[in-house]
Amino acid sequence: LAYFALIAGMTALVVALESHHPGSLRLLVYVEPTDSVGTSEFSPVEIAQLVILVAAGALLSLIARDYPSQRPLAILLGGIALVCLFRELDYFLDRHVVRNAWQFLVGVSGALVIAYTYRHRRRLGIAFGRLWPSAGIVLLFAGATILFAVVRILASESLWQAVLGTSYERVVVNAVDELVELTGYLLWFVGVIEYTVEVRAVAAREPEPVAVKRRRAQLARRRERKRS
Repeated sequence: LAYFALIAGMTALVVALESHHPGSLRLLVYVEPTDSVGTSEFSPVEIAQLVILVAAGALLSLIARDYPSQRPLAILLGGIALVCLFRELDYFLDRHVVRNAWQFLVGVSGALVIAYTYRHRRRLGIAFGRLWPSAGIVLLFAGATILFAVVRILASESLWQAVLGTSYERVVVNAVDELVELTGYLLWFVGVIEYTVEVRAVAAREPEPVAVKRRRAQLARRRERKRS
C-alpha cells in the first residue's frame, strides 16, 4: 500500500502540475535562441529521477558496507545506478564540463563494475541465490526492463513521426521518454527498498561469520582504548 501510494502520489502530482500550470513540467526548453532541438533536462521529472538514483545508490552502498555476503550484488546494482546517474546528467556534463564527459564516466564506471563482478562472480551467484526468489529482485528486474528496453522503443522519434505524421512534435517524444523512465526508476527504487529489507531479514536469520565477529570485537576494543 505504501508503494502504491508513493507511485500514485507521484503520478497525481505530475498530472496536477501540468493540468493547473501548463508548461510547468518543462519537457521542452530552448536554452539559447539558436537551439533548434530543445531539452527536457530542466524538468521536475528529470530532477525526481536524479533524486531516486542518489537515494537508491545510498541504500546500496550501506548494504555493501554492512553486509559482506551481499557486497558483490549490492556493488553491481549500485554500479548500475551510478551509470544511470551519469547518463541522466549527460546534458550538464557536456555543457559545463567537457563534451562527451558523460560517455567517459559511463565507460569507466561500467568497466570497473563489470571487472569487479567478473572477479567475484562466484560470490555474486551465492548472494543472488540467497535471496531468489524475492519481491525485491523481481521489482529490480521489472524496473530494469522498462528502463533498458521499453523506453528505448516508446521514445523512438521515428515511431512517433510515423504515428503522428504532420502533427508530430518533439515534446511528445520527450514526455513519453521522461514519464516512462520515471515509472521504471520508481519500480527500481521500490525494488532496492525491498532488497534492503530482505538482506537485513536474511542476515538476522543467519549465524554471524567469525571474521565479522572478530572485526566487531576489534573495533569495540579500539573504542574502549580511545575512551580510556
